[in-house]
Amino acid sequence: MSRCVLRGIGEVMTRLLFFAPLKAPDHPTPSGDRTMGRLIVRALKRAGFEVELASRLRTRIAAPSLSMQYAKRDKSFAAADRVIARERRRPKAQRAQAFFTYHLYYKAVDWIGPRVAAALDIPYLVAEASHAPKRATGDWAFNHTGAEAAIRRADAIFCLNSGDKECLALLTQKQRLVDLPPFLDLKRFAPALPDHATARATLVRRWKVDEASPWLLAVGMMRVGDKLASYRVLAEALKRAKLKRPLLLIAGDGEARSEVKAAFKDAPCGVRFLGKIAPDELVLLYAAADLLVWPAINEAFGMALLEAQACGLPVLAGASGGVPGIVADGKTGFLVPPGDATAFAAALRRAFTCDLPAMGRAARHKVERRHDIAAASATFARTLAKLGVTP
Repeated sequence: MSRCVLRGIGEVMTRLLFFAPLKAPDHPTPSGDRTMGRLIVRALKRAGFEVELASRLRTRIAAPSLSMQYAKRDKSFAAADRVIARERRRPKAQRAQAFFTYHLYYKAVDWIGPRVAAALDIPYLVAEASHAPKRATGDWAFNHTGAEAAIRRADAIFCLNSGDKECLALLTQKQRLVDLPPFLDLKRFAPALPDHATARATLVRRWKVDEASPWLLAVGMMRVGDKLASYRVLAEALKRAKLKRPLLLIAGDGEARSEVKAAFKDAPCGVRFLGKIAPDELVLLYAAADLLVWPAINEAFGMALLEAQACGLPVLAGASGGVPGIVADGKTGFLVPPGDATAFAAALRRAFTCDLPAMGRAARHKVERRHDIAAASATFARTLAKLGVTP
């Protein structure tokens, strides 16, 4: 856990408590959720706040077990009480001034933040909350009630996926919903637009792949559920597109790798499985490819889609959730109905008739203008100031 940082005699930085019910930002397993959590922490620090991790407890439940839902709540309450006790032992001037939670929904409820915020009488803020009214009855009803209570308690909700706002507005005042476009720290991730030819030549030497073929790239964890479904739609779309020239490069790994490989067994083009790729190597891969392809089934917004565009790589994706908010159809990429392999195949054929390098440049420009950490940091600072919390 971090501690207050001295500014001057008698002064300390304003502290915020941070919690991610789905996955802590220092969790060892990489994912888009972990990446976004880390970026939010970095943006808050950039705004001048000290950020302390309140708990590493994961509250996500995969299957609707009522006993598990109760158990997670009880563990969370115990964790919250420890945080409250710890804060109350501090001098009043050094106590946390706000509680910030990233990503809560009915499968990953934040039982900790509302309890701590109420006990310490501090603002409670949430980024990426979603409300599913259809879960009010049935096996998830208990967790749904918990998520609903947290959303109602929030003083501000940062919406990374604009599609969440309609249902959230059923529980809270619209002025509490703050638009927050998904973002990257460009200076750390890809400070300059990588050179396509140089990146490609580097990877050709490394992997001994065909340099002349158009390179399609898919980036996604290999796990059962929506990710596996996306891979299967992609495989089917390749068959329907009947494109023999491209080479498909797949970056990712996970427990469903055998099922993913089986889906591409009869692919009409070359397919190369690259396994897990380190972040710095991923930048090189984005720069070397010609088009990112990802069906994005039930994707909230897709960090890989944003990362690709930051590297000047246009994307073809399913228009799920907040994906249309980061991909400008016909300008920085192509959007098709989620899960529609036929439409994906048609868009894939159309993509190769377009000026993909020009679309990639437009994509990079859009990320620089709208999706950099500086804009997110300013949004956090402005919202917290309205709640009386300043650095």
